[in-house]
Amino acid sequence: MNRASRLAGLPAAVFGAAVCVCCQSAVAQQKADAAQPKAPAYQPTAEELAIQAASEKDHQQMMDLLGIKTLRPGANGNPKAANAANYDESKADIYGPPPAALVLNNGKPVSTPTQWWHERRPQIVGLFDREILGRMPEHLPKVTWVVTDVKQEMNGDVPVVTKTVVGHVDNSADPKITVNIELTVSTPAHARGPVPVIMELAFSKAFMAMFAKRFPQYAPPANSGPTWQQQVLARGWGYAEYVPTSVQPDNGAGLAEGIIGLANKGQPRTPEQWGALRAWAWGASRALDYFETDKDVDAKQVGIEGHSRYGKASLVAMAYDARFAIGYISSSGEAGAKLYRHHFGEQIGNVAASSEYHWMAGNFLKYDSTLTTADLPVDANELIALVAPRPIFISGGATDGDGWADAKGMFLAAVGAGPVYRLLGKRDLGTTIFPPMKTSLTDGEVAFRQHSGGHTPGPNWPTFLEFASRYLHTGSTHPVKQP
Repeated sequence: MNRASRLAGLPAAVFGAAVCVCCQSAVAQQKADAAQPKAPAYQPTAEELAIQAASEKDHQQMMDLLGIKTLRPGANGNPKAANAANYDESKADIYGPPPAALVLNNGKPVSTPTQWWHERRPQIVGLFDREILGRMPEHLPKVTWVVTDVKQEMNGDVPVVTKTVVGHVDNSADPKITVNIELTVSTPAHARGPVPVIMELAFSKAFMAMFAKRFPQYAPPANSGPTWQQQVLARGWGYAEYVPTSVQPDNGAGLAEGIIGLANKGQPRTPEQWGALRAWAWGASRALDYFETDKDVDAKQVGIEGHSRYGKASLVAMAYDARFAIGYISSSGEAGAKLYRHHFGEQIGNVAASSEYHWMAGNFLKYDSTLTTADLPVDANELIALVAPRPIFISGGATDGDGWADAKGMFLAAVGAGPVYRLLGKRDLGTTIFPPMKTSLTDGEVAFRQHSGGHTPGPNWPTFLEFASRYLHTGSTHPVKQP
């Protein structure tokens, strides 16, 4: 039993942190962990139980609003369960191919970039808004950024300047709800001008400290090589960490709070309104607004990275905000870069359940009840296509450890986005055949690699950064000519 399996009883947000933290090691470390005794059963706190109850209540209210009586259960991580997750590729193709990105709603083909930008792309955005991710309100409160701390420090052997920045969201519409966006940005202290920055969507330091105290058995191994931040610094770039849950809580109870609650003045959502993925992406865009005012950051060269649920949000941010220059989308799985129609690992029923439905529009629940996966009007290939023509790197791990995220399902979605990249004069993956593990498909603007580790972005950081170096450059270190 791997570490992720031992965490299955944790509440959703805690589980997500546990998986991200405990899977930072390489395969050898994971094999050693297999000999460890089973961790004691997790006992939720009274606060967590209250959040769960409130989430289930809101979930039921949305079902009632949609006239849904029951939902189909999602995939079960227990291989002996009647609804056990499928990890047999021969049983994965049961829904047929996804919608073609370059076919209009009326069935006519898209043959020119003009048709893509003015007809097909808006259609895809509209379908994701209405049925999958939810519509963002047209008018949202102003964000005022304040630098609260600046310090000189060392990261490894590189001196950096680290700013702590808070984005205060105007809450005059509902003073009971407070939203303060948490962001830190570190740039090389001796940079001779603004530098590219890679921004990670991350758990807060307070949350991680709490997690480490409560679950010391899941601490990552020491001396595991340079961190992703140090790898970024080695190229002369900066790094940033944005905390999505400072914008929107990661539970259904929190839909009455955060930016969604503030926009709705604490009232429940309607079926078409946005979920947490779009809210987290909105927060990422507001961070980019701040970078446009920071003289140490080249705001036209900001990349975004996220893993697991934050990989989903990072892909959404790339799709909806063309200012992001490049994306590293790690193990994003269902509702991310994975084809919904690839029946492997996590399924719609998992995302539509009370522990994850808040990520999505309420309308998404229909596809786990009165409708099916085959009825979805769009799929992940079209979400990736919305990023075109900008470069995107899609990452996954081995089936043994990261099968839930479905590396092949993500590869197939990337293949399906290829025609749009080619139409816009860019390069696709260069193949439609799923490659052997640890094969880097990085010659085009759509890139993919499956590493041999578990549910972690760690092993693919070097490959992503080498890929990114074709597009990001500084004035003083590793200058790279733009293609």
